[in-house]
Amino acid sequence: MNLIDKDLQSVQEVRILLRKAKAAQKKLAEMNQDQIDAIVKAVYEETYKARVMLAKMAHEETGFGKWKDKVLKNAFASRGVYEYIKNKKTVGVISDDPVSKVMEVAVPVGVIAGLVPSTNPTSTVIYKTLIALKAANAIVFSPHPTAVKCIGETVRIIKEALASVGAPEDAVACMSLPTMEGTSELMKSDDTDLILATGGSAMVKAAYSSGTPALGVGPGNGPAYIERSANVPSAIKRIMDSKTFDNGTICASEQSIIAETVNKEAIKKELVAQGAYLLNPEEAAQLSKFILRANGTMNPAIVGKSVQTIAQLAGLTVPADRKLLVAEETEVGPKHPYSKEKLAPIIALYTVDNWQEACDLSIRILEQEGAGHTLIIHTENKEVVKNFGLRKPVSRLLVNTPGSLGGIGATTNITPALTLGCGAVGGSATSDNVGPDNLFNLRRVAYGVTELDDLKAAEGIDSLKDDSVNTAYDSVVKEEVIRSIVEQVIQHLK
Repeated sequence: MNLIDKDLQSVQEVRILLRKAKAAQKKLAEMNQDQIDAIVKAVYEETYKARVMLAKMAHEETGFGKWKDKVLKNAFASRGVYEYIKNKKTVGVISDDPVSKVMEVAVPVGVIAGLVPSTNPTSTVIYKTLIALKAANAIVFSPHPTAVKCIGETVRIIKEALASVGAPEDAVACMSLPTMEGTSELMKSDDTDLILATGGSAMVKAAYSSGTPALGVGPGNGPAYIERSANVPSAIKRIMDSKTFDNGTICASEQSIIAETVNKEAIKKELVAQGAYLLNPEEAAQLSKFILRANGTMNPAIVGKSVQTIAQLAGLTVPADRKLLVAEETEVGPKHPYSKEKLAPIIALYTVDNWQEACDLSIRILEQEGAGHTLIIHTENKEVVKNFGLRKPVSRLLVNTPGSLGGIGATTNITPALTLGCGAVGGSATSDNVGPDNLFNLRRVAYGVTELDDLKAAEGIDSLKDDSVNTAYDSVVKEEVIRSIVEQVIQHLK
């Protein structure tokens, strides 16, 4: 009975939050660009001030990652995102072309449902709030049950920021009692206009099947190819920086290294020199049993944990100074855990003879998991980059940069985001790093520039004879009838 009561309470809370959010969004929709920008700036400033406290809360509550890395995530989600979006036109008239006589008006989508994962809880809330408000939308969050406190505190800070500039506080809200029933109500409600889904595959699929328009992401499983022309020490440093950042909890982080035969030994030597532990075949086999659960999904016990914690779980002994576990692999598929996504400091090492084989292998890896997401290549050969760019089923091909930070736009010039679309090949509605441009519709005001008579004249419509088509058609029909009769007579004579 208590479980039923909890579901009912959650559903009722969602309905109240959505009703208030809808009223608040109507107020936002009446504001001009300067007013919206002032609101966004206030939220950025207050969340940036709280970046350390929120990082420590997220780490303590979830047990994932490293709190200092979460500080950087919060800084990226607040200041990094703000600096990118602050001068964008997202409200009212955003373009007016006197030549084409088309004016474009940004129209908010309305109330957004924001699904928040436990791996990046506070940073995701900050980022989604900023891009939602920038486009004059309200947003209601469904927090992961294991991160309710830190997410709730982030929303509290945001609400204070809204109040400080006279903005409607109900424009940003969060469920305090998240249940599956409550989240389902949030996604399916007529008061929800769009779902912004970041989380596990099951949750994203639920968002897409809810009947409400949704922007979601797929799993990452990015290979990192170190081509023979690459600077190996630099490539390994970037991979180590990325895969150990917050203990591998960003979905764009590298999941495998593809070495060439000519540089494999240099790569292995550099991995060890920079803090990796190379598992022997027996150790790799033992650890592989703990990467996936019986149903083939990632074991949550390894997510965001340190090398030492994971090693202890698997009954392995690993030196205290090691930061990454590396297992050599030759196969790809559901029965080979190292070939799949691992949100932990664990990575596979493959070997190929040339870039053509690397190209084919990376496609195989991505097609079994991670299609549409991210691939990383370390090389000085621009022709190889071009060939990879033309063929790979990914939305982000990153060159000479850490995968996790490059994919979200922290070390590259793509849109800074913590929701990374995977395109149609990955089952997503967009291939973008989702930003405010994805959260408003365009109303096009178009003036007439030609008349019907002009269109007819351009095609010579008036000069066509009324019976020309019918005559030609009748001729074809008569020929078909005669041919059919002849064929029937021949068949009869046989």
